[in-house]
Amino acid sequence: MANPMADEMRRFKGSDEKNPFEAMSERFDRAATLLGLDEDLYRVMRVPSREIKVYIPVRMDTGHIQVFEGYRVQHNFARGPAKGGIRYAPDVTLDEVKALSAWMTWKCAVVNVPFGGGKGGIICDPAQMSIGELERLTRRYTSELIDFIGPDKDVPAPDMNTNEQTMAWIMDTFSMHARHTVTAVVTGKPIALGGSLGRREATGRGVLFCVNEAIKRFNLTPQETTVVVQGSGNVGGIGAELMHQEGYKVIAISDVGGGIYNKDGLDIPDVLAYLRENKSLEGYPNVEFVDNKQLLEIECDVLAPCATENQITSENADRIRCKILAEGANGPTTPKADKILHDKGIFVIPDILANAGGVTVSYFEWVQDRMGYFWSEDEVNSRLKDKMVASFNELCHYAEKHDVDTRTAAYMLAIDRVAYDTRMRGIYA
Repeated sequence: MANPMADEMRRFKGSDEKNPFEAMSERFDRAATLLGLDEDLYRVMRVPSREIKVYIPVRMDTGHIQVFEGYRVQHNFARGPAKGGIRYAPDVTLDEVKALSAWMTWKCAVVNVPFGGGKGGIICDPAQMSIGELERLTRRYTSELIDFIGPDKDVPAPDMNTNEQTMAWIMDTFSMHARHTVTAVVTGKPIALGGSLGRREATGRGVLFCVNEAIKRFNLTPQETTVVVQGSGNVGGIGAELMHQEGYKVIAISDVGGGIYNKDGLDIPDVLAYLRENKSLEGYPNVEFVDNKQLLEIECDVLAPCATENQITSENADRIRCKILAEGANGPTTPKADKILHDKGIFVIPDILANAGGVTVSYFEWVQDRMGYFWSEDEVNSRLKDKMVASFNELCHYAEKHDVDTRTAAYMLAIDRVAYDTRMRGIYA
């Protein structure tokens, strides 16, 4: 007798290891199979609820019109409004945005916040655009999506090459159409416009909280733990600085052009100050320079890839030499690399938990906007710590209970929660 769920899995099965949607799908399939997920729920949860493609005409500074292609994918609404960032980059693809929107669904479920997943992107090169062009691009993109976003529908946030200014433009454009100020339409806003204290540091701080819990499993203290961080932006840079403050020995860090390494440890505040001033780590004194591939293979206790997708693959996974892999980036490890890392005994803090600090504090920001009352930074950080530590321990318990690796456990836990809500709500058809 034919198995419809197996047939569906084969239909989605791809061969491109670095395709992010195929990577997400492969992990979803494994977790769904182990859970014995109902075939009907499988079909519903396996695909996005909505994919939106828009063409965005923008008057450039030259006076000519250029048309950009943009996306917003809303993966799931079972647990609440869609939630997820908007990225501006020349290499944005629909498959990437679809994968990221699904990851947001599982991420929100893992840390048990009442959102579904969404993600957006525009194919553009913001480094080659003026502030005025970026503002016009953002406002027109927002107006194209005006019927699909909102505090109860879909709540965007910053992502790659977008920031609090971008969110302020979205909030203002949405508010002009609504004819009143709607701060809760986005998160990651400036503090004065309804942003939350602690939001900028939240993703890096969440990585820190997870690493603090993970090193206990190896009987390590921060002072005797060496750390390698790939990336020096809002996740890697802040995460490295927070770990440095806590006593960790950060021995390597990188930017887009490459990395620096010192086995005796780096002065991370000084490194980041140098990077801000020089826009590059090149020329930093008393260090060894390595490229981003070499950096991943440095022996350390904690490796934190905090840059972009597909950094650890079947090609280099056997050369990874860490005890703990803390995935600050989305999708830094491919499914083919998972088994290699598992066989090497590396403890993985999967991305849908490790970098969930950002969406957790985004949820806090949304809550504060909705009630019009704002918390102190200490309260935000305390609530974040409670949420991340509880989620880490739940995940480890789930992995042990079901005798699976932590990545599979994270997907199983997330899918289980979304499936329960979908089952209880029923399918409106």
